[in-house]
Amino acid sequence: MSATAIAQTTEKTHIWLNELASQLEWEDPDLVFRALRTVLHQLRDRLPINESAQLASQLPMLVRGMYYENWDPQPHPRRIDAEMFAEHVAAAFPGDYTIDPNHVIRSVFAVIAQHVAAGEVEDVKLCLPDEYLAFWD
Repeated sequence: MSATAIAQTTEKTHIWLNELASQLEWEDPDLVFRALRTVLHQLRDRLPINESAQLASQLPMLVRGMYYENWDPQPHPRRIDAEMFAEHVAAAFPGDYTIDPNHVIRSVFAVIAQHVAAGEVEDVKLCLPDEYLAFWD
């Protein structure tokens, strides 16, 4: 990997994190990173393996590494309702932080929709229960 590739993926990752920080109106970069990581992991575990890999291929290289961190691919995606999805996101934040997990999910999904091809976003949506569509608005 060249130094140019590292610089480019670092820059793209910072763009994603800065856009997410703006969406969330948060200033703490560690919390913004945690939000992105947590939502991506929850999303990853709800998608079929092929769709998960297709989404990952469109993520910046550093974000893709985070996406695959600790992944245990299952032949069938884990199914939970949207409320449980939000509860999993909320659980990733220490008790000192009060977050709105629905806002966090919508914000991460908005950044994904901004940077991932529209067709891929639609494919992801089709793999999720209809109740998850509210997160994409």
